[in-house]
Amino acid sequence: MKKYTYTESKDTRSGFGAGLLEAGKQDENVVALCADLIGSLKMNDFIKEFPERFFQIGIAEANMMGIAAGLTIGGKIPFTGTFANFSTGRVYDQIRQSIAYSGKNVKIAASHAGLTLGEDGATHQILEDIGLMKMLPGMTVINPCDFNQTKAATIAAAKFDGPVYLRFGRPVVPNFTAADQEFVIGKAVLLNEGTDVTIIATGHLVWEAIQAGEKLAELGINAEIINIHTIKPLDEEAILASVAKTKCVVTAEEHNRLGGLGDSVAQVLAKHLPTPQEYVAVNDSFGESGTPAQLMEKYGLNAESIVSAVQKVIKRK
Repeated sequence: MKKYTYTESKDTRSGFGAGLLEAGKQDENVVALCADLIGSLKMNDFIKEFPERFFQIGIAEANMMGIAAGLTIGGKIPFTGTFANFSTGRVYDQIRQSIAYSGKNVKIAASHAGLTLGEDGATHQILEDIGLMKMLPGMTVINPCDFNQTKAATIAAAKFDGPVYLRFGRPVVPNFTAADQEFVIGKAVLLNEGTDVTIIATGHLVWEAIQAGEKLAELGINAEIINIHTIKPLDEEAILASVAKTKCVVTAEEHNRLGGLGDSVAQVLAKHLPTPQEYVAVNDSFGESGTPAQLMEKYGLNAESIVSAVQKVIKRK
């Protein structure tokens, strides 16, 4: 098992803030809109550097999406910023009709996604957003794993022509990917080569998958670990090449089991290579209030749950 280390832990939303600033420096058409959550979205540095390119919309998320769509007509590259729940569920009609349907070049930056929003509870812990966004024709869906990858993803999204849903979170997580990484939309990252099982993870579960791989190695199980940062378009080639070798797969995500990464992988396998699969995800339920660590443990979104899923799926080969 390849050893991964880190020198610091950071929240992925700060990676977005750093990426937004850099994207703004690289292209004067990059603008930012926020629904009264500047601090939470880490937009302060962008606003300080480019005050004339920032628009505070207030608690009017639907209006923000409409304004962003309109800005693209003049050649601007707008990033909208609010919590993932408000970035999707509250404004789905506006995204569908004003952004996705006409392929507007809007970047929907969604923070505080998943259970790790923590104490704010089920009403704010959206676990359906990946499913909502990936079902929209033409929508690219990105869910990076740490600060560095979120920064790189934000810069890549600004250069990409078309609507993008960029998902990230509030908790501090290990920052283990390279600061100078090349982020290629739609290209999976192979973290560890293995022969016994494929673990496909996204977002905060990538680090948990790495830890699971270390535990599995102690048990004599050699896991191939893939970081899927882009859920749509999905890197089908990387998935199929790995599973053809290992003959079983575990998917891991901070999302509902229905409609997320696991479902996308299952569709690929059902069509091309039927394979035993186990899911590490929220099992079709809402969340609840608690610390991120407590919730990840209770809902089975950690390294221990991945290890258990691997042991189960290997028996199904």
